[in-house]
Amino acid sequence: MKADLTVLAIPGFVGAMVAEYVAQRRRGPGEQRPGDYELKDTIASLTMGVGSLLAPIVAKKLLTPITPGVGRWGKGLLGLAVGAAVVTSVADQVRAWYAVGSPLEAGTLPRGSGAYSPGGEAGLGSGPYATAYDGLSPTVEKVTGATAVAAVASTALAAATTWATLTGGKRVFDSHGRDLGGGALAQVVAILGWDFIYYWNHRLSHESRWLWAVHVVHHSSERYNLSTALRQPVAEGVTLSVPYGLLALAGVRPAHIEQARALNLIYQFWIHTEAIRSIGWLERVLNTPSHHRVHHGSNRRYLDRNHGSILIVWDRLFGTFEPEGEPVVYGLTRNIETFNPVRIATHEWRDMARDVAGARTWGDRFGFLVRGPGWAYTRRAQLAG
Repeated sequence: MKADLTVLAIPGFVGAMVAEYVAQRRRGPGEQRPGDYELKDTIASLTMGVGSLLAPIVAKKLLTPITPGVGRWGKGLLGLAVGAAVVTSVADQVRAWYAVGSPLEAGTLPRGSGAYSPGGEAGLGSGPYATAYDGLSPTVEKVTGATAVAAVASTALAAATTWATLTGGKRVFDSHGRDLGGGALAQVVAILGWDFIYYWNHRLSHESRWLWAVHVVHHSSERYNLSTALRQPVAEGVTLSVPYGLLALAGVRPAHIEQARALNLIYQFWIHTEAIRSIGWLERVLNTPSHHRVHHGSNRRYLDRNHGSILIVWDRLFGTFEPEGEPVVYGLTRNIETFNPVRIATHEWRDMARDVAGARTWGDRFGFLVRGPGWAYTRRAQLAG
């Protein structure tokens, strides 16, 4: 078994970070810049990097047994999803009955639900059910919230593990007779194909909260230097993506797919720096530090832009390109103000669970999972109001 190229590249990563740090120190004392190293921030990034290497090993041991159709507990996971959904739906009816003295009519919700109802605006309600859940037992609320979270989480986990199993490179490659071989053509198809699929997965990671909960880890630093490149997610095994197994469907061998993944990640390391301002005409084709600084910006004009990995041409083709102009403000639109790796890795999952628990409809519950982060923040405010 060949060693992972990203692991072999670690000494190079460390050496480049040391060189960047030394260059910064040579500037002498003065105002701190966003690209400067901060000890706690750097430690957090490196910790997340180590975690990202260990996570796939741990995830395989934890997720395989509960994968439907594969693991011995797969049916149990599906049963949990169905059971929790039934309990939550019954509890919804009980709450409505308690509030207004009769079950809900189809498509109608009490005012206190903060959801849509016929003839009314969001959160206002109408007709005989325009009333709040005043006086409802807090225990019932907590139980309903917990079962709603269990239903959504177990459904998502079952979908993610099943999808990963069905679309794995080896499984797909073994299902047909196409083989591009081990030559240059296979290498080029693997690298360009991975880059194209990566663009869409990266873009979706900003447009769906489920994927964003994984990817937000990488955007959580308010610094931007080479250590930021190593602040990688640890929960990629519990989400959905456009499958890289599509390359195997085209005849690319799994080993070449894995190699393309590694080369893709290694390339992205050097673009996390403020030390390189421009590389000239290559800026039109390649993803560069300038383009990726934009991607990490929380400035309104920079949000959800420049999703490419090696090539920037995908952003130019699909309308998500933005050149670097105004100074970049790094981090999140709502920074988490912590260097704790556990909180960095889990804060969006925690917020998502709280939103699902507080929602009153299945549309909102699953909306908080799959719709965009912006929608979720707006909807949360509506429900709170």
